[in-house]
Amino acid sequence: MTNHHLEKLPAVVPTVPHMLYGGDYNPEQWPEAMWLEDAQLMREAGVNMVALGVFAWSKLEPQPGVYQFEWLDRVMDVLHEHGVAVNLATATASPPPWLAKIAPESLPITASGVRLSPGSRQHYCPNSTAYRKHAAQLVQRIAQRYHDHPALALWHINNEYGCHVSACFCDVCAVVFRTWLVERYQTLDMLNEAWGTAFWSQQYSAWDEICPPRQAPYHVNPAQQLDWQRFCSDTLLGLFIMERDIVRQVTPHIPVTTNFMGLFKPLDYWAWAVHEDIVSNDSYPNPSDPLAYIEAAMTCDLMRSLGHGRPWLLMEQATSHVNWRPQNVTKPPGLMRLWSYQALARGADGVMFFQWRASRAGAEQFHSAMIPHAGTDSQVWREVVALGSELRLLDGVVGSRVWAEVALVLDWESWWALDLEGKPSADVRMLDQLRAYYTAVFERQITLDFVHPTADLSNYRLVIAPSLFLLSAESARNIEHFVAQGGTLVMTCCSGIVDDRMHVGLGGYPALLRHVLGLRVEAFAPLAQGQRGIIATTDKRELHYQIWAEIIQCEGAILLGQFTGGFYAGQPAITRHAYGRGQSYYIGTCLDADGVAWVFDQACATAGITPKQRVPQDVELVMRVCGSTTFVFALNHAAYVVSVPLPAVMHNLLTQHTASTVTLEPYGVAVLTTAPFVESSLEI
Repeated sequence: MTNHHLEKLPAVVPTVPHMLYGGDYNPEQWPEAMWLEDAQLMREAGVNMVALGVFAWSKLEPQPGVYQFEWLDRVMDVLHEHGVAVNLATATASPPPWLAKIAPESLPITASGVRLSPGSRQHYCPNSTAYRKHAAQLVQRIAQRYHDHPALALWHINNEYGCHVSACFCDVCAVVFRTWLVERYQTLDMLNEAWGTAFWSQQYSAWDEICPPRQAPYHVNPAQQLDWQRFCSDTLLGLFIMERDIVRQVTPHIPVTTNFMGLFKPLDYWAWAVHEDIVSNDSYPNPSDPLAYIEAAMTCDLMRSLGHGRPWLLMEQATSHVNWRPQNVTKPPGLMRLWSYQALARGADGVMFFQWRASRAGAEQFHSAMIPHAGTDSQVWREVVALGSELRLLDGVVGSRVWAEVALVLDWESWWALDLEGKPSADVRMLDQLRAYYTAVFERQITLDFVHPTADLSNYRLVIAPSLFLLSAESARNIEHFVAQGGTLVMTCCSGIVDDRMHVGLGGYPALLRHVLGLRVEAFAPLAQGQRGIIATTDKRELHYQIWAEIIQCEGAILLGQFTGGFYAGQPAITRHAYGRGQSYYIGTCLDADGVAWVFDQACATAGITPKQRVPQDVELVMRVCGSTTFVFALNHAAYVVSVPLPAVMHNLLTQHTASTVTLEPYGVAVLTTAPFVESSLEI
């Protein structure tokens, strides 16, 4: 099920075959006299690509149909002359004020009927004909003007889709929603059946009776809400595809991306990623959170997985503080470098920042930048220059890949479904369960991929499915096949409860996987807030649980742990079952961190996954592989010096030293390599 020898892939941006380095450049905020200085400083910092024009619509088109590209021509030329490639934005993320004036219907409306105003950003209805018309015209003009400019290396479509307005509830969106529903269900009878409209007298007799799930007296039909989430993700994706197709027609040789936002709930990134050439992400971990690096690692692994293992791009991060938290904590020296290398370790082929120069005015004037308000005589600038110098040493890493034996199932539709109101416990959250099991994997120095439940699972030994509340028949067949062919499955509570129409499976949960798990969940037993309990395991351990319990009847599964309290005392809590050539584990509750770790260790032993090298706490070791060569990234997330014994004598690309032990300063980094790659000597 494994693949150790991963072949080198092309650079994510073919015209820049190096680690990409740079940031958002907004020259329209600065006098033209500074542009040459900027380009010269970019060269000093090792910048080889910038994102340009992300929020420049009003500068490019100050009046309807009146375009001013001359200033952008000069910027593009200056950048090219200084060896800086351009990730050119389509500038459609923030419409100019004149659009709201001539087409007020282009402004979005909230679920409670409030029309949002201009004065910020992303103030557009995704189905507005005026917005779509003017956006398409602008993109066409930009593509035609710069299609053969030598600086053009990448297209940046819009920006952070759905970040502030992920849905519009206006009458135009209602019409488009009905069209989407007609395509999905064909007839009203099929829609009424799928939505269960016999409940609460909701049966529809005409398509125009259907509205978006606007603010209502009480809970809105959950099947309607699920379809609305699907529709909103699809609608914004349609906007992206509209712009992508325009630039692809003019410049088929230039790759296309749009920046994701990690575990962003409103958009199904599995559906989005297949439509772009490069997966890119904006990442802003909180420096005040001592475990922020685990969340950041999870996001990195997700981005790599969305591209099916291809290298990705960290499009935005902060050199220091952000501007939007109540307390915008500053990164201590070294942390920016460390988190940049974490992205590279987990498959990125470039790190960029928002933004190049800190703004003097505007809503983000106190967001950090590569050049802070203090200028180049600053700690931040010195760190920026030092990082750029180091990245020039890593050309050999470009195109290498990350190998994983473990997969973590993430399905946006299941996430949407579980988080809707009206569940037995509002405390069972998919993201909480996902984080809990990711943390157990991370702490054991094991790298994982994220997978959609219908994905090919044959390259993995172990698949973890935390609270997969919504389970389609296709997903169930795929998971069953994985176990039958010899895989090990870990599935947690509140899984397989509804199908893709939000209909509950009858006869016991999880209806579609009872035979694979060898059990039947008869009922739920949610716990009161703050209530905790103990599970006694067959190896004489006590594990703690909270939030949720299930009444489980074994149908062939072996008991590994049982509840010790409550009316269900003595009944199964954790089970294992042999199915085909594989094994499945089921956890009928929400375990604490020690309990999750215990289950994961049991599953690793079953799957034949070897424990990795013990390293000091807060040290992260990650491998990237290229043919017979491996690169080991050693990252110290602690604020003190650590010494890490290596599995072999290795060469540090950053210091040019060779040793069998590496000493890492606080927030220190090492990029180590040895060739040829030998699996037995490089298990970490």
